[in-house]
Order: sequence, then structure tokens, then C-alpha cells
Amino acid sequence: QVQLVESGGGLVQAGGSLRLSCTVSGTFFSIYAMAWYRQAPGKQRELVARIFVGGHTNYGDSVKGRFTISGDNTKNTLYLEMNSLKPEDTAVYYCNLKLTTEYWGQGTQVTVSS
Repeated sequence: QVQLVESGGGLVQAGGSLRLSCTVSGTFFSIYAMAWYRQAPGKQRELVARIFVGGHTNYGDSVKGRFTISGDNTKNTLYLEMNSLKPEDTAVYYCNLKLTTEYWGQGTQVTVSS
């Protein structure tokens, strides 16, 4: 049973920073990629950042230059470093693991006040 648990969300002022973590447990093989998505109220879930096996990354246009995705294989943990946060970054952030099946965490709320 693969489980993803996010943490690190919270309330921050515009211009501030947060670091999200996603800890993965369970047995799995053939990771294709891991990613962070977010969903704001009334909007579709959107890709924030993705990291592929081998380290290649890509980012949503709205977060390029402000957010950084990384992983620590020794801790089975995925991170999202978020800097220069804006009110429009407010959303529930979800961790995603892509094997032959996709797995999702329960989400962590990020609220950026103006």
C-alpha cells in the first residue's frame, strides 16, 4: 500500500516562504516522476512542479523562478520550496507519485495573505 503524506502548509504573508514536504511509504518500483499540484477554490487542479527520475524538472509558468522541487531518496521525501509567495498561490497543494498507477496525498492548505 503506497501512501503519501504532505506537511508544511500554513498561513503566510505575501512575499514570504514555505517549504512543503511529502513523505512516501510503502513498496513500489519503477517510479516515473513525482510532482506537486494545487487546486484553488473554484479552479481546476494544476501542475505546480514535477521531477523525473534522473532529476529533470519542470514548472508551471506561474511559479517559475519562485518555487523549487527536490527530493531526498534517503528519506523517501519530496519537497517544494516556495519563495516570494503571492495571494494567488493560495490553494490546497497535493503530492503526486506516478508509477504504473498514480497516487495522491490528502493535500495541505497554503494560504497567502496580502
